[in-house]
Amino acid sequence: MVGSANLNIMLKAARKAGRSLVKDFREVENLQVSMKGAGDFVSKADISAEAILKEELLGARPTYGWLAEEGGAIEGQDPTRRWIVDPLDGTTNFLHGLPHWAVSIALEHKGQVVAGVIFDVAKDEMFLAEKGQGAWINERRLRVSGRSRMIESIFATGLPFGGRPDLPATLKDLARLLPSCAGVRRWGSAALDMAYVAAGRYDGFWERGLHPWDMAAGIVIVREAGGLAESLRDPRGHILEDGEVICANAAIFEHFARLMRN
Repeated sequence: MVGSANLNIMLKAARKAGRSLVKDFREVENLQVSMKGAGDFVSKADISAEAILKEELLGARPTYGWLAEEGGAIEGQDPTRRWIVDPLDGTTNFLHGLPHWAVSIALEHKGQVVAGVIFDVAKDEMFLAEKGQGAWINERRLRVSGRSRMIESIFATGLPFGGRPDLPATLKDLARLLPSCAGVRRWGSAALDMAYVAAGRYDGFWERGLHPWDMAAGIVIVREAGGLAESLRDPRGHILEDGEVICANAAIFEHFARLMRN
């Protein structure tokens, strides 16, 4: 696909940050797995990847705003556009040497995500989309799955950890969904969960308690692949503000959403 100038800036930035992260990822196995040593190492990898992204994205578009996991928010001279960035989505996987983590970059214009890139560095899979231009993985067009029966469908979510308050709600979700479907996966990266819905690998995904940088790129990639994405709480809500998302192919979305919102 031929992308816009902005998309090409995003792709270049994602690849550059990915090269830095993959070097650090090779080092993870050599670390003593004392939580402090390993945790500090990973946060350094995270921060240096974010610095690369900031330099590339704001270097190319200095008037745009910025919202990212490590560095917080910066108001841009252009109040209508901002980059929303997660330099390392799937930090716990990274820390444990699991090759399932991603760089996620989105461009928001007037409150709508108009372009998104999710780069799975370890597998060299670049998921990308621009509003109105379709979704792609590397050079191949992406489409959501065609499954229309819940019992044949698999879903992804994140399970709350470390005493997070949304555990009871998530357990209720699982109790409603598991009897109706072919399985639920928890792979530890919300960005890749949404990319996998766009690719038809998962049929749907939902999660609570997310940040804008976890979801922003995934929203446009799912929609451009023919899927539906809404706020879990309220079909008319704003996903990024609510911090909750539900997405699926169009054939099962209504059934899935009804179960989850019950």
